[in-house]
Amino acid sequence: MTFDSASVEPVPPSSPPPPPVRPWLVEDLPALDPDPFLDSLLRDEPVTRIRLPYGEGHAWLVTRYEDVRFVTSDPRFSRAELLGRSVTTMAPQTVASQTAGLQYIDAPRHTVLRRVVARAFTARSMARLRPLAERTAREMLQGMRRAGAPGDLMEHLYTPFPIAVVCAFLGADEDDWRNWAGNSEALLTKVNAKERNQAARQDTRSRVVALLERRRTEPREDLAGVLAAASASGEITEDEAISLAMAVYVSGGHAVRNNSGSMMYALLTHPDQFERLRREPELLPKAVEELFRFVPHRNGVGIPRIATEDVRIGGHLIHKGDVVYNAYVAANRDPSAFPTPDLLDFERSGAGHVAFGHGPHFCLAALMARMEAEVLIEAVMTEFPQLRLAVPAEEVEFQRDGLIRGPRTLPVTW
Repeated sequence: MTFDSASVEPVPPSSPPPPPVRPWLVEDLPALDPDPFLDSLLRDEPVTRIRLPYGEGHAWLVTRYEDVRFVTSDPRFSRAELLGRSVTTMAPQTVASQTAGLQYIDAPRHTVLRRVVARAFTARSMARLRPLAERTAREMLQGMRRAGAPGDLMEHLYTPFPIAVVCAFLGADEDDWRNWAGNSEALLTKVNAKERNQAARQDTRSRVVALLERRRTEPREDLAGVLAAASASGEITEDEAISLAMAVYVSGGHAVRNNSGSMMYALLTHPDQFERLRREPELLPKAVEELFRFVPHRNGVGIPRIATEDVRIGGHLIHKGDVVYNAYVAANRDPSAFPTPDLLDFERSGAGHVAFGHGPHFCLAALMARMEAEVLIEAVMTEFPQLRLAVPAEEVEFQRDGLIRGPRTLPVTW
């Protein structure tokens, strides 16, 4: 078997001592600033060991682009082996059920679940969803105009829009998204707010269950319809169907909200690039890809993996049973893959970003996230051709204690 990382080496009989374990509190960072801890590791110690605020023990962390791609695609690094283990981690609770979700299983079961969900994430379904997304974005921006300048894009557009779109994708009635709003944020926080998290989880679960039951009598091609059909045929279990729908809801709501707000902040603070995009709207698909690379999607790291064999990476021996994290945000700033990585460059070519992950756990919703990003930027440019920040860039408030980074408010004028 061959692997795609140049830094992966055969395991020799002996190895140098492992690096020291570095405590990493993962504190809030200003605006879109890269994490200086990750910057230093990428430069000086690209394979290291860390201890995060919650859980037990320590873990390995890889930051280089090729090492991240290797760990996320090699079957010797397992998500399923996390079950039943307490590992050092970012948050006091998990988002989805560890016994049913895509996040915590490996092939071959993981392949089955991805195949089911992929039936809903098609070019055809995105083409069907896009007119609703475009109409929703325009209506929300027109509401901001009626409210008068200055307006808050997070309040009027970036918070409600992704919830409305993901709920429509799931199969909820077009105006029902307001009843879902708020739960995704509660499910993705670093704060140890156990009661709030459990309430949000229970409310989301009950709504998902109701949708699945409805699709058994009213079949449609939305995600609930796909999952209901697969569970009815025995291809997946009911718990798997619920967990998959919840995972899509969370990522499609909270993550898109923050990524989209960060993208617009990046454009508003790079006025030359924003003006070029207005003049050359055909650049939009390339601009969106560069923005996904440039914007730091999250604080810290996501879900780790467990080594099922001894593996050597970058001169260090990862032992069987060790916990390994990947820093996607660091990999997207690796100068060996992205020359001048701190430059927002719509003409960038070469390596593809890893904002959606890599390997078997590559984000299934990437197609929808790209569509939403294009719709949102195009709608803002069309409705508000003179849009600009209403406050100095350094006064824009970003959220605190979240796993996903993004503006809390985005005050603009026109």
